[in-house]
Amino acid sequence: MEEVLYNIEIKKDEDKYVGKLFSDVYGAKEFRNERLEELLRDMTVDMQLAFEFPSSRENEDFQDVF
Repeated sequence: MEEVLYNIEIKKDEDKYVGKLFSDVYGAKEFRNERLEELLRDMTVDMQLAFEFPSSRENEDFQDVF
């Protein structure tokens, strides 16, 4: 059975890249970086941490998109 874990949106906003992660569990989070490689790294690390420490992340404060 297939399950969507994240929806990912990446756009270029003037001189920065903006990445958004959408998850049913963690809601929406936004990342910004001038370099695409670093933006992708930040988003990947965030998703990895969510799978390694799921219970500890539910109480953390993150920047909401909306």
